[in-house]
Amino acid sequence: MFVIGFLLAGAVAGLLAGLFGVGGGIIIVPALIFVFHLQGVSPEVLTHMAVGTSLATIIPTSLSSIYSHNQKGGIDWKTFRYLVPGICLGAILGVATAVHISGSLLQTLIGLFALLVAWRIYRGARQQSKRSLPGPARLGVYGGGIGYVSAVFGIGGGTVTVPLLTRYGMAMKRAVGTSSACGLPIAVVGALFNMLLGYANPQLPVYSTGFVYWPAFVGIVLASVPCARLGAVIAHRLPADKLRYLFALLLLVIGLKFIIGS
Repeated sequence: MFVIGFLLAGAVAGLLAGLFGVGGGIIIVPALIFVFHLQGVSPEVLTHMAVGTSLATIIPTSLSSIYSHNQKGGIDWKTFRYLVPGICLGAILGVATAVHISGSLLQTLIGLFALLVAWRIYRGARQQSKRSLPGPARLGVYGGGIGYVSAVFGIGGGTVTVPLLTRYGMAMKRAVGTSSACGLPIAVVGALFNMLLGYANPQLPVYSTGFVYWPAFVGIVLASVPCARLGAVIAHRLPADKLRYLFALLLLVIGLKFIIGS
């Protein structure tokens, strides 16, 4: 029954990711928290498992996305190289922070983050800036912030990286492609350190490696990829403004539920 739940979570996350054009992490984490709660997982590790497993599921998704964007020349590899050292360090610090936060507080923070993303999506994209990208050192610092926030909340970083790059004049399509490349080191480092730092926790269920729960990983990956394609097809048939408002409303509901429920 719970395997079906993970497949459904992956299907919903993939569908919404394709439909609304964002990474599935912001949907996968709440969905996993819900399923883990039904499964009877300890509240002490439930949220951390959702974050760690979400990061692991981003790895295959990111690899597929990188291939597609690179085929079209849509990745700025020079900017990626400057961001990566900070991203890796930030992701390690983010995981180290998350594992020392109680599950209820982490859920509250995820809820607040969902509200912030909902507000940004509701406002819509700002006009592209004509400013040039900063130098390697500053990009490295920005990368640290991207990695930290992404590892704490179990996301691929697109909600942070794309606005940053477009703010400095990068075209939206190229910013999205570069963001997809940045999602890979976030996911790999975040998942590995969630495995390591959670490894000895006695409250974890079987089939877990630290805070990564493999049945959920398999179910989500199997279902999310085809459903993301379906979501993308549907998205092209619906008005962009309505899509934006619907997704903002969904995140508003998720955010309020986490804040009130925690």
